[in-house]
Amino acid sequence: MPTRALRTAASGMYAQELNIEVISNNIANINTTAYKKNRAEFQDLMYQQVSVSPVNSSAQGVNSTSSDTIQIGNGVQPTSTEKIFTQGDITPTNNQLDCAIQGDGFFQVRKSDGTYAYTRDGSFKVDSEGKIVTSSGYVLDPGLTLDSNTLGVTIAKDGTVTVNQVGGSSYVLGNIQLARFMNPGGLKSLGDNLYAQTQASGTPIIGTPGSNGFGDINQGYLESSNVDIVEEMIAMISAQRAYEINSKTVQTVENMMQMANNLKTQ
Repeated sequence: MPTRALRTAASGMYAQELNIEVISNNIANINTTAYKKNRAEFQDLMYQQVSVSPVNSSAQGVNSTSSDTIQIGNGVQPTSTEKIFTQGDITPTNNQLDCAIQGDGFFQVRKSDGTYAYTRDGSFKVDSEGKIVTSSGYVLDPGLTLDSNTLGVTIAKDGTVTVNQVGGSSYVLGNIQLARFMNPGGLKSLGDNLYAQTQASGTPIIGTPGSNGFGDINQGYLESSNVDIVEEMIAMISAQRAYEINSKTVQTVENMMQMANNLKTQ
C-alpha cells in the first residue's frame, strides 16, 4: 500500500532530523572544555507479512504458504543518544587551578541542593570563601579551602594539593579524588559540563588518581572537546542526503497515487 511507504519515508525524515540536531550540538560544542560528543542511535520498526500476489491474497487465506508472503518493514525509530567518552586533546593553560584528567575518571562536585554531579571540566576557580569551585560555582568534593596567606597551589598527578604560603612555608591541604563508572555512557547529561548518576551508569567508584584504573591529573592543562569537525561534517552531509532521499520517496509515492487515481477516473 502506498500509505505504508509514506509512513516509512516520514519516519526516515524524522530520524534524520534528530540526527542533524545531535550533529549540530556536537559542532556547537567544539570549543567546550572536556565536551564529549553524542551519537544518535536508531532501530528498525516492526515488520509485516505482505502477500506477494495482492490480487489473490483474500482467496489464499490461511492456506497460503511462507513463499506467498514477504516481510516489509515499517521504517525507523530513534532509540537513544550515546555519549562517546574518548579522550580529548590536553592543552596547556598555565593556570594553576586548571586540571585535566588523562585517562578514566570524573571530578566529583556538590551542587547547591546537596546532590553530587560529575564532570571532566577541570577549569576550577576560588570563590569568596576560598573554596575551590567549578566555573558555575559548584564545590569540588572533597572540599578544599584556601586561606588568605596562600600564594599558590601545586597539584600532583595523584591529586595531592600542596599550598604555598607567604613566608615560604607549605603544607598539604588535601587530595583531589576521582570517580569512575562501569558504564559512563549511561550517565545523564545535565548541562554546565555536568553528568548525573543513573541506574544505567551504575554507582560511582571513588579512588586516587593514577591508581586502580583512574587517570592522572595534570595541573595547568585542560581537556579539549573530543569533537572531530571533519567527521561531523561528513556525518551531516550523509544525514542530509538521507533526508533528501526520504523526501524524494514521498514525492514518488504521491505521483504513484495520482497516476492510480487517474486510471480509476478514465
